[in-house]
Amino acid sequence: MRGKQSPKRKIAADPKFFSLKIGKFINYIMRDGKKTTAQAIVYSAFEIIAERSKGDALAVFEEALKNISPSLEVKSKRIGGANYQIPIVVSPDRRLILAFRWLITATKHRKGKPMAIKLADELMSAAKGEGEAVKKREDTHKMAEANRAFAHFA
Repeated sequence: MRGKQSPKRKIAADPKFFSLKIGKFINYIMRDGKKTTAQAIVYSAFEIIAERSKGDALAVFEEALKNISPSLEVKSKRIGGANYQIPIVVSPDRRLILAFRWLITATKHRKGKPMAIKLADELMSAAKGEGEAVKKREDTHKMAEANRAFAHFA
């Protein structure tokens, strides 16, 4: 890596729940700087979750993130003319980033409904341990497990 590493930015907590994770998630959903639109999507998804589950939307969100977050991933490394997929432990920051990315991708793949409803559906299915985002995590873990023989290259 050349030059010095850029400093970590402080991310503001969201105005409704005062949670840093939700603030960061809103920033991930945001497109073209339209933060109020992203907030409206997330908050309406939370209202839908609270209405359907008759419980706390924050608890469903936390459970979904826990079920989506990977603990292992594979990284490509070139050794002696061959590329190996080496399993590595995921840092907590990257774990959250991957969970958000997979959740948003899975939400966008659902068709025919508004974004808030799709997000609520994906969050609820992820909290139950189902859905496309959880499947992505399991696939990543399977790949890391399959390449465990190359862990000594890490």
